[in-house]
Amino acid sequence: MKLDSKTLWNEAGRVGFVFGGFSSLCLLMKEGAALTGSTFLVQAAAIILWAVEFFGCILLMKKYMLDLRDKFDGVTVEDTYRFGRRVALLSGLILAAVDAVLIMKMPQETVESVVTELNTAISSKMGAGYEGEIGRFVDKLPLYTFIGQWLYCFLYGSLLSGIMSRYLYMQDAFNDPGDDRGEDNVDNQ
Repeated sequence: MKLDSKTLWNEAGRVGFVFGGFSSLCLLMKEGAALTGSTFLVQAAAIILWAVEFFGCILLMKKYMLDLRDKFDGVTVEDTYRFGRRVALLSGLILAAVDAVLIMKMPQETVESVVTELNTAISSKMGAGYEGEIGRFVDKLPLYTFIGQWLYCFLYGSLLSGIMSRYLYMQDAFNDPGDDRGEDNVDNQ
């Protein structure tokens, strides 16, 4: 079967849903650990789940890129790279949305206590003029979180897919991706 743009988007959408679900599950488990109130458990869960998510995404990307390469005829390095970027874009959208919803659903008393602590810390160092800025920033925190998380996921996924797509075809990182002539590029002077 030949790989076209529509099929590539469909495959990336399916895999992006898996990645977004996996990352969202890790995020929800971190939030669940935070509900326990134990500082040690929160920090341990955050470190462990970060490592699981980080290395899990690497292994999942490799698996799904290999599946794409084996499932379709004539898949090139560029195709696997485009696939990985689209997966990153779509999975980042899911994770960013879940993260923003979690911030919007944060209990109001928690938000107020954080704002009060920030106001106290800032007013002691910078004066009382900045207290209103904290409130305006907190009001837009879900939007800032959404954009930042989506951008982070896209950049991480783009970098990972760039590395992984080359790795799958065992090419030198400094050669042109379309250069598969198999010749040595030695300058005979």
